[in-house]
Amino acid sequence: MVVEAGTKSSEIIATLRKIPIKKRNTVLEVTLDMSNTMDAIITGAFPNADIVIDRFHVQQLVTDAVQEIRIAFRKKAIRAENKAILLIREKNKGKKKEEKETYVPFVFDNEDTKKQLLARSRYLLFKPSTKWTEKQKERAVILFKEFPKLKHAYNLSMLFRSWYETNTNREQAKIGLSQWYEKIEKEKIEPFLLAADSIKAYEDNILNYFNHRSTNAAAESFNAKLKGFRALVRGVTDVKFFLFRVAKLYG
Repeated sequence: MVVEAGTKSSEIIATLRKIPIKKRNTVLEVTLDMSNTMDAIITGAFPNADIVIDRFHVQQLVTDAVQEIRIAFRKKAIRAENKAILLIREKNKGKKKEEKETYVPFVFDNEDTKKQLLARSRYLLFKPSTKWTEKQKERAVILFKEFPKLKHAYNLSMLFRSWYETNTNREQAKIGLSQWYEKIEKEKIEPFLLAADSIKAYEDNILNYFNHRSTNAAAESFNAKLKGFRALVRGVTDVKFFLFRVAKLYG
């Protein structure tokens, strides 16, 4: 294992090149996120390696587009509610206590207000409908009836998810991706157009996933453990207590 502090590509490449070229030439595939710096490092240190953009980072682009739409609707709902409250407050000026009106928001059948509906729908939009809880199913019916644009966005994100899961080779995946682009152009939903442009920019390395279906999951898990270990070390003065915490965290 090679550990290098910092992210400066020239320094990391220099460190990696200390590994004999014969060993570096055996590296045939590297998974990473959409980082131009990391791309340059891999190209400079491992000449025979194919770069694979990790599928979960790519899917995040699409799910972020869905969440951006949800957040925009929620902000609009908050502004409308605030306006209604302030309007009633203005009407109540000079009235006796018993004459004053009280703001009562509209409540859907599942007892969500519009603001709550949009806030509580966050997690169901990440998941395929087959994994929704009963409450999420009920909420989704209301959500998609009230916000058809959000339904379209969700369907587009699930279509992209299924693209990863159903295609078995690079050629087939390329055709499927082109079809997804066409749907995005047809829907003309701005956050998705931006996500599609980002995917197009890294398309070759994204499609490399279908060579061996490699992901960055193991590295991400190891990185999370390193961060946890670093957090445990910070400010520790009691060695026995520190070892206890490490044992509890890492089993």
